[in-house]
Amino acid sequence: MSFPYSTLMIQGTTSDAGKSTVVAALCRLLKRRGVRVVPFKPQNMALNSAVTADGGEIGRAQALQAIAAGLAPHTDMNPILLKPSSDIGAQVIIHGKVRAEMNARDYHQYKTVAMQAVLESHERLLQQYDCVMVEGAGSPAEINLRDRDIANMGFAEKVDCPVILVADIDRGGVFAHIVGTLSCLSESERRRTIGFVINRFRGDIKLLEPGLDWLEQQTGKPVLAVLPYLHGLFLDAEDAVQPVQASRGAFRVAVPSMPRMSNHTDFDALRAHPDVDLHFVREGQPIPQADLIILPGSKNTRGDLAWLRAQGWEAHIQRHLRYGGKVIGVCGGFQMLGREVTDPLGMEGKAGVSPALGLLDMATEMSPEKRLMQVQGVCAFGDTQAPVIGYEIHMGVSTGGALATPAFFIDGRPEGALSADGQILGTYLHGLFDTPQAISALLQWAGLNSDNTVDTSALREASLDRIADATQPLLDALIALK
Repeated sequence: MSFPYSTLMIQGTTSDAGKSTVVAALCRLLKRRGVRVVPFKPQNMALNSAVTADGGEIGRAQALQAIAAGLAPHTDMNPILLKPSSDIGAQVIIHGKVRAEMNARDYHQYKTVAMQAVLESHERLLQQYDCVMVEGAGSPAEINLRDRDIANMGFAEKVDCPVILVADIDRGGVFAHIVGTLSCLSESERRRTIGFVINRFRGDIKLLEPGLDWLEQQTGKPVLAVLPYLHGLFLDAEDAVQPVQASRGAFRVAVPSMPRMSNHTDFDALRAHPDVDLHFVREGQPIPQADLIILPGSKNTRGDLAWLRAQGWEAHIQRHLRYGGKVIGVCGGFQMLGREVTDPLGMEGKAGVSPALGLLDMATEMSPEKRLMQVQGVCAFGDTQAPVIGYEIHMGVSTGGALATPAFFIDGRPEGALSADGQILGTYLHGLFDTPQAISALLQWAGLNSDNTVDTSALREASLDRIADATQPLLDALIALK
């Protein structure tokens, strides 16, 4: 089967309207039909990222879409990645590599350079694939960002591609979202918008039909599909922490949710485990009684460490350990477990030194080089050397006596640290819970003896197939429309 669009862009009326999911679903559907399809997002702002086969870094959502298309993630799929380090600044990553740390105003001026990187990647993908399936960012109706836009209509106008507008009916006001968005676009941008998708619908479609008729009459454009609300999906979140399901397991895991928490997808396997009750602890809440506390990754380790202390959580962690609880630190959370974190060049903010939690004998110094690696190895704890597969994505080098007792062996080298009393584990590995044997070994170390396990790859594939099946009417409408 051929597909009539060489480049098709999916934009949304709001953030989290479902753009990422629709792109992933269309990628899976086209892959099933033998179309060589590739996902693409010109610019992404997210703290959840993935390491690519070519040794770079892209948004997590594009890595998921690559899996849907049957491809290895590549930096051309997301040429510009912005990782916020403060409310007004972000690390700018171009073609998978850190280019600079910029505030919002400087980056706005830099967009003309960034656009060239975007167009280079898009052209390379066009040469290799039948269809480039593009995801926009946020909303094209953000008037203040229209100048030099590279993420939405600015890109679509530059490459002259059609656009589909996705709106989330579950938020309410779906017709106002669509009509209002169109009213904010230029005439040429409205012309290239070929239709709408209403996402996350639940209820009787007959009750919606009068609104659909009105919308088509008002805009002169078709509603291409109404997609259902699908419960229980296991898909990597682009950035925001998804609501945790109702408590199921007796084994309690608490994850302090810090302002610059990164790659919280590390804990998706724990969320899915039938014996685990996972809680993200929010600002102003005490850390609840738990069997295991996990300090997550951070884009600003010293800043999040200060924030953690301001919440009073350091005392909670100390009390948790006194009562025999276990603690895991991942990446930035691992760095927090040491004696101090030094940032002499101001890589993550103001230069300086911060005393850390002092739970492991090590110190970390931030450096300009970011370590980006896909890795595999074995657990260094437990009765069996359980295999682990993950990735490293961090700035900073840790040294100290704690590293003499590693948590893992990665390609034969020691990695991470285990405390002498066996209560604390630290590692730079993201994705450490994703391997079924590794999650079982880690939970057993933490005190859970269970025959249940979680295969995140199988759950992800099943969810991709579910969203693809539900999105079939959209693909049919696109083919008929052309």
